[in-house]
Amino acid sequence: MKHFVLSLSVVSHGQVALVSDLLSDIQKYCAEDALEVLLTLNVPEPLPDLFNQFTFPLKVIHNTVPLGFGENHNRAFEQASGDFFCVINPDIRLDGNVFPIVMTGLGDASIGLVAPLVVDGSGAVEDSARRFPTPLKILCKLIGRCAGSDYVIRDAPIYPDWVGGMFMVLRRDVYKELNGFNQKYFLYYEDVDLCARLWLKGLKVALIPKVRATHRAQRSSHKKIRYFWIHIRSMLRFFFSSTFLRLMCLRTRR
Repeated sequence: MKHFVLSLSVVSHGQVALVSDLLSDIQKYCAEDALEVLLTLNVPEPLPDLFNQFTFPLKVIHNTVPLGFGENHNRAFEQASGDFFCVINPDIRLDGNVFPIVMTGLGDASIGLVAPLVVDGSGAVEDSARRFPTPLKILCKLIGRCAGSDYVIRDAPIYPDWVGGMFMVLRRDVYKELNGFNQKYFLYYEDVDLCARLWLKGLKVALIPKVRATHRAQRSSHKKIRYFWIHIRSMLRFFFSSTFLRLMCLRTRR
């Protein structure tokens, strides 16, 4: 197997138009890097001829049945050879090569995961870096008393409890030690759980505002009742997990 510095895992759910834009950004800004892209088609969809024109290695994985977020990325990791593993959504857009700075951040052995600053299409900072959810905090948000961002983001890196799974980079050895994402979560809270397990291992999560990516979010859980209930089930699974209980015990002792 050829060796790469960086392996990017992208999962498409009939989103080939978004994937095309992302891969075009990678071709434009990052093609000189030693990287590979693993694209998982979670549902059947035709690929445009454009995909044959990229100069970086592109491996396409065809699922026979749709799989969850975590399982798709874990399966891609099994076929990845990079020293770093990047989980990136199809609806992310790049306006430059963010990866060298992000991977430099992982040179600190105390950091297990790094993410860029995520902004929306208008350039406004998204709420992608948060403190761990608790039942009390969820209730506070429902009654409108806990609005706003959990962290003040300026120029210096911050170390949030967790970052959104739309764009995150880990060292290969760390992802392997964690056994990747917890596949009991089909969708939602996989990123929360992963970051919680990193902190329990004594590793930090870092967000680097110096580099940014644009997120063209779909917000399915806000539009379709099915995704809303999946979100609720994932939240409850996390709150009743041993990871959450250990995390709360750790925070109480501090």
